[in-house]
Amino acid sequence: MRHRNPLWSPLYTPLTAALLTATLLASALPAHAADGFAPDAPGGADHPLIKRFAGSWLAGQRVIEWDAAAVPAAPEFQKADKYKFKDLVELEGKVTRLLYIAPRGKAPLEVWRNYQQALNAAGFKPRFVCERDCSDLYFAWSRQLDPTKGFTWAKGDVDTPTGSRYSLTSALSYDQGRMLVGTLGKAGHEATVLLYTSVAANASTGLVTTYLQVIEPKAMATGQVTVDPAALQAGLAADGRVTLTGLFFDTGKTELKPESSAQLDAMAELLKQQPALKAWIVGHTDNVGSFEANEKLSLARAQAVVAALTAAPYKVEPKRLTARGLASLAPVAGNVDDAGRARNRRVELVAQ
Repeated sequence: MRHRNPLWSPLYTPLTAALLTATLLASALPAHAADGFAPDAPGGADHPLIKRFAGSWLAGQRVIEWDAAAVPAAPEFQKADKYKFKDLVELEGKVTRLLYIAPRGKAPLEVWRNYQQALNAAGFKPRFVCERDCSDLYFAWSRQLDPTKGFTWAKGDVDTPTGSRYSLTSALSYDQGRMLVGTLGKAGHEATVLLYTSVAANASTGLVTTYLQVIEPKAMATGQVTVDPAALQAGLAADGRVTLTGLFFDTGKTELKPESSAQLDAMAELLKQQPALKAWIVGHTDNVGSFEANEKLSLARAQAVVAALTAAPYKVEPKRLTARGLASLAPVAGNVDDAGRARNRRVELVAQ
């Protein structure tokens, strides 16, 4: 019988890798050789930073070379919804998500301690650790951040000794769940790690699931899209405003990144071609964090754009541009997932 869980809808040094591998792997067997597991998920491989618990099966994974991702800032929840985090840490870079099934006979605590000790030996800096009463944390994480969305899965199921089967998509559970979030690496170049272990699907399986997410800071490949001043003008003519998708900021920061230059060039050219045009530069955020902080952030980012355009080499007249910050007051998408929040974090050019 097959069941589905209704509740589951240059960063490290060779020494770091060696420490993690030596502590965690020891005499690891190939995944398909352990406990009769099927082969790993297609194209699956351990992250170089931390290897699998000895004999584990890589049952699912998703690796994206550059994307936005979020982790809980703390095991604290919104008053209106205990299954929604009070605050998230929004990150960008290479995102690796892996799900393992440990060999039968291993207790969840044994698997957890091995990972935890290996991370600590490598200099892990915890943001928070939850080892008891973590069920609310699990439900908020699974519902709000949907950790296995888009996974490539191995062939097979989570089997029980009696012959029952659970879908791999149900492998994570709240039963004996434990989570930690923190960083590895030097300041300014840290990889952010989220580790979660639990009973696999149901206590009857006798198996343990481990979920590992690693977010590595990485510059986005640029030069893939050119910005046409005529397209900006067309957007203004049609809607009175246009989203400036070529402006980039680090998470929580107000300084324009170098890869924003193409967008600034196009804006300056538009203003040169339209000498009578006056515009608002309007910053927007998602709804993560306090409104007051987001209001300040959105305004500061808009001001950074104005400052860049009014300075050399563009030297746009300051009276033609006015900065405003609207925080999360004018969303263009829902804030319930990463994709929606990413669309809401934007700067717009609005004709006055």
